Amino acid sequence: MKHIISALVENKPGVLAHVSGMFAARAFNIDSLVVGRTEDPQLSRMTIVVVGDDRVLEQVRKQLAKIIPVVKVQDFAGQAVVARDLMLITFAAPAEKRPEILALIETFKGNVVDIGQKTIMVEISGPEEKIEAFIEMCRPYGIKNVARTGTIAMPRQEKTAGGQQETTNED
Repeated sequence: MKHIISALVENKPGVLAHVSGMFAARAFNIDSLVVGRTEDPQLSRMTIVVVGDDRVLEQVRKQLAKIIPVVKVQDFAGQAVVARDLMLITFAAPAEKRPEILALIETFKGNVVDIGQKTIMVEISGPEEKIEAFIEMCRPYGIKNVARTGTIAMPRQEKTAGGQQETTNED
């Protein structure tokens, strides 16, 4: 089972190596790892997707929490989250196929970011399943290159009785 974990970490050199080293030392496989600065330039957020049972997830959370530059660990299990991947994909796009290719891109709400004489590059974002489905639809044209970010995620907001937004997770 896939688990999404968010770790708020100090934004300084060596933190990514320290965290990934912890995973390697304990033989935990990382399915996806995305790191980026937050609204506070002193902090970065790591979104880590781990495949394993609840025991593996518990071990990962405990080990992450022990690492000094890790400020906060949040497990999204059982929470409503918005999870997205971003992909750039280049595939063959001969002139006679371009209308059907452009229709496919529009169906998946993708954006054309580069067009060559024989290829097209598309940016597409969404849930992992959408990304995988788009890749499968592009295979018949001939995929040339794929670059993916991995999963990023945040908890959904719940509306309160007064219509106010309230976060679904407690600090």
